Amino acid sequence: MMDLLQRLRNLFPGRHEENGHYEYDDQFSPDENGQRQLFTALDIGTAYAKAIIIEIHGDVAEVLGVGRHPQSYTHMSDGIVTDIPGVIANCNEALLKAEKQAGSIVAPSAVIGIAGELVKGSSTIVNRTRPKADKPITAEELEALIEQAQQKLLKNAKGRIAAETGYPNIEVRLTNAAVISVRVDGQAVSNPIGFRGRHFTLTLFSAFAPLMQLGALQTVATGLDLTLHAIVAEPYALARCLSTNASDDSGAIFIDIGGGTTDIALVRQGGIEETRMFALGGRTFTRRIATSKGISVKDAERLKISYSNGEIKGTGQDELQAILAPECQTWMDSVELLIEELAKNELLPPAIYTVGGGSALPDLQEKLESFPWTKRLPFSRPPIIRTVQPEMVGAIIDNKGLLVNAQDITPMALAYQAIELQNENNVLDRALGRVIENMHI
Repeated sequence: MMDLLQRLRNLFPGRHEENGHYEYDDQFSPDENGQRQLFTALDIGTAYAKAIIIEIHGDVAEVLGVGRHPQSYTHMSDGIVTDIPGVIANCNEALLKAEKQAGSIVAPSAVIGIAGELVKGSSTIVNRTRPKADKPITAEELEALIEQAQQKLLKNAKGRIAAETGYPNIEVRLTNAAVISVRVDGQAVSNPIGFRGRHFTLTLFSAFAPLMQLGALQTVATGLDLTLHAIVAEPYALARCLSTNASDDSGAIFIDIGGGTTDIALVRQGGIEETRMFALGGRTFTRRIATSKGISVKDAERLKISYSNGEIKGTGQDELQAILAPECQTWMDSVELLIEELAKNELLPPAIYTVGGGSALPDLQEKLESFPWTKRLPFSRPPIIRTVQPEMVGAIIDNKGLLVNAQDITPMALAYQAIELQNENNVLDRALGRVIENMHI
């Protein structure tokens, strides 16, 4: 029997047709003489598949093309792929549009985002009291500390996934990891090798996901003839991309309101601490409208968009507000609960940034702005609530004006990850890579 991956390749083999066959144009290969660094950022969202083709120039990326294509209700559920061939077809359409805008440039190396309630991201701090303080820190000591932290995070992620699913032996894999900080005797250092000191402290962030979910994304990439450069937890990508908007001292909370899920990431004291997700997004509000008004889901989606754009006034506006009120309150209750979990009774940063298509719904913005933050959660003052727009992402250059609203921020964050991953080459990154390879996670 023909292998599943081969059958998917035969269904969607490529995107440049010549003489009845699809094939890639090798002249734009990002590896050719090191001249061009071309990448595809692919956001496989519940509502839309979104693709951005970029070219990296040092610490910035130029947007060459953008493509979007709607997902069927049967293809995705709460951020998780439920129909692989269907998702491949939708992503293929998004890629075709992006490549057309880019002047037929193809970027086979891809960074793909992953979301869903079972994607677990968190940070941990590990300490080592060195018996010989006057002895220089070695690479072996650094890797041992990283492995200790990674083992701790892996165990925690497995436990959380088992508790939420009821299945104790689900295979879990690492999606991405980063060393947030290293300190020697309380002093932050970028490279601890050679330093002397008694107290060696490391903070590590890691995100894990079930093998089933990661495997589906790998199959999608293969079906699209993309070389998978990385799968990145979307809240992590978002926090890394936007954390430059908040000072290292204050940090920020980032809320991504997608079609199927809402993702929350906490950045505090210069590093991402933890991520949380819950399965309530734009589609929940669409279904509520469809059910209440007895109309199709497609008509309800169009009505919701018109309402979000301020095109519905008077009685119609009041009616939709009343229809959406229960779901909006449930959403706000969930946000409060997750932020409380993230806070861990410590002071929260004074800014909340929202992104994603769902952030356009005025009812959710009103909930955030009217919520009694200082009374219910550990804020020193009411946080600034701001919706992120594409021009706020400084590292992504969009000279063509292809990125238009908050819905584009998540794929932009994945494009930013391509920049970071391409430029990784310091001691901490290399040590982390060796540990991950040795642990086979």
